[in-house]
Amino acid sequence: MKTVIEMAREAGIDEWWDSGAEWRETFDAHIERFAELVRADEREACAKVCDDIDTEYEGEDVLATWCATAIRARSST
Repeated sequence: MKTVIEMAREAGIDEWWDSGAEWRETFDAHIERFAELVRADEREACAKVCDDIDTEYEGEDVLATWCATAIRARSST
C-alpha cells in the first residue's frame, strides 16, 4: 500500500510549491487529486480484506465476494 507521502507526490502537491508558478490556481486541483488517490487506496484496502475472507473460505463466501465488488464499484460513483 502506498504511503500518504507517496500519494501526495503522485498528486503533484510538491510541484506547485517548488515551481514558482501561481500555486493558488492549481492548489485545489492537487488537493482534490490527492484526496481521490487516498480514497481509491482505502477502497482497495477494504476490498482486499473481503477478498482475503473469501480466500480463507476457499472461494465459497459469496457475501465477501459481493462486498469486495460493491466496494470497488464505489470508484465509479
